[in-house]
Amino acid sequence: MDMTRALIALESRGQPAQLMVFRLLLQAGPLGLAASEIARGLEVRANMLPLQLGILLGAGFLSARRDRPSIHYAANMAGVRALMARLLQECCGGSRETCAPVLDPIRCPC
Repeated sequence: MDMTRALIALESRGQPAQLMVFRLLLQAGPLGLAASEIARGLEVRANMLPLQLGILLGAGFLSARRDRPSIHYAANMAGVRALMARLLQECCGGSRETCAPVLDPIRCPC
């Protein structure tokens, strides 16, 4: 992930609305949710979501697929991994042992 895209990704995570959308989609799993389901889950009006979804798509945190008549959004784990890899690329001089306290808590137990 290049630095510009990494900065966009980090900025998107710093916004409460985008963070709420992203967390909901992480919980939904790989099938994701339709925009209407996201709005219902967050108790917001559907017209409030396009900007948030667009920013997260642009940052590489979401994927979208058309499932007539709606669009389903899902967390893009490859985008999340790319950002984490960029941030931790030179972690502790490349020492896996030293980086373990940072990486271990984010490993998925599933």
